[in-house]
Amino acid sequence: MTVTAYTLAILLDLFCLFLGYRFLFQPGPAAAGYGVPADPKGDAGAYLTIKGLRDGTYGVVGLALLAFAGAHAEAWFMLCVALVPLGDMVNVLRNGGAKAVAYGIHFATAIVVLISAALLFLV
Repeated sequence: MTVTAYTLAILLDLFCLFLGYRFLFQPGPAAAGYGVPADPKGDAGAYLTIKGLRDGTYGVVGLALLAFAGAHAEAWFMLCVALVPLGDMVNVLRNGGAKAVAYGIHFATAIVVLISAALLFLV
């Protein structure tokens, strides 16, 4: 179970880094994949950059916690971070995005993050 817990946590942290990179360097496609398309050259550009920085930072903090503070610190972090995809789900739904994206991507991500937290608590 330890290998599974660490592997899932590392994959989720790396996924956050990937999302951060994508929102910083490919904001248009990233926003479309998020579920609420935005024009990165318009007013939304700053917000897409903020999202990229936020997601990338979560990935870095998660990896640092896992490496230097251990599984339980990472578990608490994952538990708290699960609020982000839940908030993203609400954001997509409030802004006319597809329910399939809101639930299939964001809600599902929150569940996977909570599973990761549970596994890390058991280590």
